[in-house]
Amino acid sequence: MLTTISTFSPLPTHGIAGDPQAGFVPLASRADGLVGSVIDSSTSLLAAQKHDIVRFAMGAPAPDVTPWEQFRDLARDVYDASSFTYGATEGEPVLFDALVEYSRHTPEPVDESRTVITTGGMQGLDLAFKLFVDPGDLVVVESPTYTNGSGTALSYGADLLEVPVDEHGLDVEQLESLVARAGRVPKAIYTIPNFQNPSGTTLSEERRRRLIDLARTWGSVIVDDDPYGLLRFAGEDVPGFPALMGDDPLLFSVRTFSKILAPGLRVGWVSADARLRELLIAGKQAMDTCTNVPNQHVVAEFLRRGGLDAHLEGLRSQYRKRKEAMQDSITRHLGDRVRTTDPEGGFFLWMTLQGEDAAIDSRRLFEIALAEGVAFIPGTALSPSQRFSDAFRLCFASTTPERTEEGIARLARAMDIARAEVAR
Repeated sequence: MLTTISTFSPLPTHGIAGDPQAGFVPLASRADGLVGSVIDSSTSLLAAQKHDIVRFAMGAPAPDVTPWEQFRDLARDVYDASSFTYGATEGEPVLFDALVEYSRHTPEPVDESRTVITTGGMQGLDLAFKLFVDPGDLVVVESPTYTNGSGTALSYGADLLEVPVDEHGLDVEQLESLVARAGRVPKAIYTIPNFQNPSGTTLSEERRRRLIDLARTWGSVIVDDDPYGLLRFAGEDVPGFPALMGDDPLLFSVRTFSKILAPGLRVGWVSADARLRELLIAGKQAMDTCTNVPNQHVVAEFLRRGGLDAHLEGLRSQYRKRKEAMQDSITRHLGDRVRTTDPEGGFFLWMTLQGEDAAIDSRRLFEIALAEGVAFIPGTALSPSQRFSDAFRLCFASTTPERTEEGIARLARAMDIARAEVAR
């Protein structure tokens, strides 16, 4: 697979035409790097539909297993006047206490001196690229990748080097050769090591260790984005970058409660070299002053009362059933027309069209499928250079087995229509 450096630029100029009497509206040059998110935009698109849609598009926890009633009850207990004022930019002390205590017996104990609470994982990625990336710096991204992450790097002027993903995660051997071909080393390497978004694959321990060696040789920061690591429902745990790298200053880890509790809470955290903490605080103060204080208190109390472990066990059980249900439905309705990954955790599997169906463009298939009542994310939306026109991402976590069966049946009808179009 030919892999190239992308400097994707959606705007042709540094301004937009306004009312003729008002004249030209000037834009900063960085505006060219604001590519937006097809994934996030799908929320608005689906909300505008008037017919029934089986939603395999957005990567969100299943609504029926989100502990919203507990959140409501906790809010009654913890909310007071102090919950509705400004908080410390680095995070509420009560949340730090709960997070440190909970993580004490996990593979990734939280060190407050290295940690800043963020507004979801996305703010953590923004802080990472804000701190480390100058315009023109090379940033490695997986291909396919979570394009909210790669889009954030682009917003700071990065040149992206897409490196293929296979069943063992980021292809580190190809990474080495592609960097050599580029003639310069990356400033940062952005990876989602566990149950990768969108492929669902996991980076093997052997590749993690080799990636660490390369990062240290090059002086590259590993941006370790791991929202799904606690959602393993099969297979064996793989040591995370914090366990393998310790306090290495080349590691920047991004974590979030969005995938294990609820994305609407907008609470996450980052862990980095302790010497960066004041810079992280300053960078966050330029964004939002502080993360949502009431929701920090709710999350802290949820942790303090010991609810997370039981909740995670329930999620793992449900998501395993839902993944297997999706695979069974795919076998029944699509057979060898497609090939899919087989994730051992997380939310997603990656579907690649086979045979005659491989000529279908997933962007066109998305349009047909939406009319048929099922939604997914086309593969081209998950590559900065818009590769993977024959593939797409499906989220199995958000739908019950019964809804999944209906959705895959609708997808099969959409593929029939799309293949007939191609044949004409």
